[in-house]
Amino acid sequence: MSDSNSTATSSSASPIWLYSYIKLRFFNRIRRFLRSRNARKRPTPSDHCDTSSSRPAKVISNNNEATMAGPVLEKQSGDDHEDDVLGLQRAVKKLHFGVCWEERELAAMEIGTLAKEDVKVRKLVGGLGVIPVLVSMAASEVVARQRAAVSALIELANGTYTNKALMAEAGIFSKLPKDINILDETTRHQFAELLLLLSSLANTQFPLSSLETLPFLVGIIESGTSSIETKETCLGALYNLSTMLDNAANLVSNGVVEALLNLSSIKELSEKALATLGNLVVTLMGKKAMENSAAVPESLIEILTWEDKPKCQELSSYILMILAHQSSDQRVKMTNSGIVPTLLEVALLGSSLAQKRALKLLQWFKDERQAKMGPHSGPQTARFAIGSPLGSPVNPREAQQGKKMMKNLVKQSLYKNMEMITRRASASGDSSKLKSLIISTSSKSLPY
Repeated sequence: MSDSNSTATSSSASPIWLYSYIKLRFFNRIRRFLRSRNARKRPTPSDHCDTSSSRPAKVISNNNEATMAGPVLEKQSGDDHEDDVLGLQRAVKKLHFGVCWEERELAAMEIGTLAKEDVKVRKLVGGLGVIPVLVSMAASEVVARQRAAVSALIELANGTYTNKALMAEAGIFSKLPKDINILDETTRHQFAELLLLLSSLANTQFPLSSLETLPFLVGIIESGTSSIETKETCLGALYNLSTMLDNAANLVSNGVVEALLNLSSIKELSEKALATLGNLVVTLMGKKAMENSAAVPESLIEILTWEDKPKCQELSSYILMILAHQSSDQRVKMTNSGIVPTLLEVALLGSSLAQKRALKLLQWFKDERQAKMGPHSGPQTARFAIGSPLGSPVNPREAQQGKKMMKNLVKQSLYKNMEMITRRASASGDSSKLKSLIISTSSKSLPY
């Protein structure tokens, strides 16, 4: 009986000893942290060897009482630093060993505040085992607890690669809510901001997988209740992920291309959406997804008409160039969608880069039936007429008629486009310049 009682007593006491051991290790780490900070604060002997050359402290007199302002300020700053360290110590202790969740929520908020104010605290607090606790709190269904944890994680991740890696290793991506509809707008924006910071790991050697992140990001940008600011933050995260070509397959399979094409028609979000599409269109899967989309090329051609968004015009023309390159089907679709008049307008009124890309596209459409371009300078077309026996050359008379017909079509498009531009510019009093441009260019062919 005595043996059994002693066994039961030892088994019940072991968790107490284990808990005490964990607390002892924790406070030892805090003590070492404080000692290292104090050691860095201690003045060296050289600080006291030459007092004659140092600037005298300013003397402030008040009612015949003189005080040295310099030492007082140094003492105050030292006291503030010690208060921050003690506050961090209390917050970390409450986060680990708080008796209730409310106490831990307050501790998480305090850690976030200290990390925001002091970059050294932000870099050093990750080694105190705080991040795994905050990550587990971020998965809570309690809104206040979730917000406090995510807000602290945002501050800890700001500008620190180590903390970002620790969050990824702690499984923050697997803790993301499965249903974004249960989140209010504030919480959605906090999660989006955290994912934007963590997505920068894609540009490093850290093995960042996008599988767990994409459903959450796509759900937010497709939601009609998400704000423009939250969607813009999610687009920044998707852009960072799209810079790695290895992520293209995951992005396409999760419906990112179609979602980005829809957002590209919104002027506030178009630039970031088009930039992400520009990263995806250079991949085989991304280009195929855009070719099969019902919104292409009409939506991209519409963006070319945005005179107040030159960057969007440049990105849209770049995507159209990639799609039209060596693809006669896409060039036919673009022609049927009325791209030529729009390209003429961009070539005349667009930015410098947009003009160059528009002129290159016009050159491709002009030479569609001439096949004079090199293998790496544009679209490739057949060098022999379809239906001619054994690839015999085209009849010179038929070729001359085809050139004449193409020239007339281009001239008609030019006239129509110039008239439209003239009407737009008439309000600004610049119509005379454009009319002279019509007269001077009506008898000329395209630049290429």
